[in-house]
Amino acid sequence: MDVFYPLEWLAGWLTFDLFGLERGSRLGEALAFFLYDVPKILLLLVVAVFVVSFVRSYLPPEKTKKYLTRGREWIGNVIGAAVGVVTPFCSCSAVPLFIGFVESGVPLGVTFSFLIASPLVDLVALSLITALFGWKIAAMYFVSGLMVAIIGGFILGRLNLEGEIEEYVWKIRMAEAASPEMTRADRARGAWSEVRTIVGRVWLYVIIGIAIGGLMHGYVPAEVLSRWAGPGNPLAVPVATAFGIPLYSSVAAVIPVAGVLVDKGVAIGAVIALLMATVGLSVPEFIILRKVMKPRLIAIFVGISFVTITITGYLFNWIAPALGA
Repeated sequence: MDVFYPLEWLAGWLTFDLFGLERGSRLGEALAFFLYDVPKILLLLVVAVFVVSFVRSYLPPEKTKKYLTRGREWIGNVIGAAVGVVTPFCSCSAVPLFIGFVESGVPLGVTFSFLIASPLVDLVALSLITALFGWKIAAMYFVSGLMVAIIGGFILGRLNLEGEIEEYVWKIRMAEAASPEMTRADRARGAWSEVRTIVGRVWLYVIIGIAIGGLMHGYVPAEVLSRWAGPGNPLAVPVATAFGIPLYSSVAAVIPVAGVLVDKGVAIGAVIALLMATVGLSVPEFIILRKVMKPRLIAIFVGISFVTITITGYLFNWIAPALGA
């Protein structure tokens, strides 16, 4: 059973039973999405910040940075993307770990590889894609998702954008040095203090972002995309990428929609671009990241991700037919 099933049930009960909204209605689906995602994301936020802060108290920033930067420059991006694969979060709940990596001295490009890979490539996505499109498409999705994370993070790391991180993040990092003399209780208290600091700064942005995502979830029908990204449009892939950014949904919710779009004649590359943009980029994520990054860095992150996802979509259109997928 899904660990968040009680929250899902409660959101459904409040929306459809207590408030009396109709199941399947736009307002009902938007409200249920909001009531489910707010406690889920805030809970994940608290747990992720606490765990990362607690573990980081055992790891001096210098050691963490050295581990992720030794060898060739791109090795750190590979490691960051791999960590993202084994810690599957949605784009919003991956942000606390992103903050923890920055505070620990991990290079910015490596943290971006993690931030891109975490929501984009996970076992849920791969299993659903395999069931819907077959193992060849799933394998292509896995490899291309990793490449988007590695290449995107590598490019961002080469641009020397550390000055675009908000100043308070660096202050938190400087104030917290690992100490072997700390007791476990001391580490827990320090981790909880960081939870209060970070969650206290971003909780309102989380709620606003999820509210926007809920409206998109309930009020933007799949027919709109099939009209603008149909097989006759050579710009279907970038259209699908742009369309996916404001949607904000879980991979489990998007993949069934992807199957419907393929049935309606939308090219597989456009569908994959939509899927990647929806789970890997989102307006709520940008709102939360604004508390950590300056607007210029967010814009560069979105631009590079948009280009790499779009290229991936065109590659799918080219390679998938050759593989008989």
